[in-house]
Amino acid sequence: MTKIHPTAIIDHHAEIHDSVEIGPFSIVERGARIGAGCRIESHVRIYSGTIIGCNNRICHGALLGCEPQDLTFSAANSKPLTIGDNNHFKEGVNISRGVKTDAGTIIGCGNYFMGNFHAGHDSIIGNNNVLGHASVLAGHVTIGDNAFISGLVAIHQFTYIGNRVMIAGCAKIVKDIPPFTIGDGNPARICGINSVGLRRAGFPPEVRMAIKLAYKRIYNSGENIHQALAALEEEPQTSEIVEVINFFKQSKRGVTAHR
Repeated sequence: MTKIHPTAIIDHHAEIHDSVEIGPFSIVERGARIGAGCRIESHVRIYSGTIIGCNNRICHGALLGCEPQDLTFSAANSKPLTIGDNNHFKEGVNISRGVKTDAGTIIGCGNYFMGNFHAGHDSIIGNNNVLGHASVLAGHVTIGDNAFISGLVAIHQFTYIGNRVMIAGCAKIVKDIPPFTIGDGNPARICGINSVGLRRAGFPPEVRMAIKLAYKRIYNSGENIHQALAALEEEPQTSEIVEVINFFKQSKRGVTAHR
């Protein structure tokens, strides 16, 4: 293991692929597992039991799998942080292990975590998300795929952020944000669909228009949510509209209102 700096502290019971690079003064605790191609820079700490996939970059001062900021935490009931492949964790990122669910905290693949980002215990983050500088997730937050969370965003516990959502900077999220929309404000409100993100992702004009009309029906028709969803179900549906309908039906915390 010639790619491990001599000042790094590696527990003998950690499982580290031979191709992993570990920088000065980093610590890898007992039971951690780190896959091929990972690059761990200086002063990083990988806590006990953390599972990290392949080709992740972990920058200076990041803390992965640390104890949750939860008064009920005990080492006996904690669950690991599990991380997929091809994620990039910038300086000072802090992600807690799980404490109250069997799955623990889960990070998917291809995410970009900007500096000083924090995710609380038992959160689930999907794939290909961008998570802005100094944004914070409370415990049990779920983020789908291809979302963009801007800087200094605060997301309340048990909140669900849908796929391809854009959250504006400094927003306060207290209810679920439905897919393909933009959330902004304190507290946040829905202020339109994420047209730019959808266009960049290759969604054709007719699909973007169908999404826009669906949300117009939900938020601006004068019908209540149940009536609007029932009306949408009776019309021809794309997969995106089905996703929107299911999101509203499955929301437990309630969906953010329109501005």
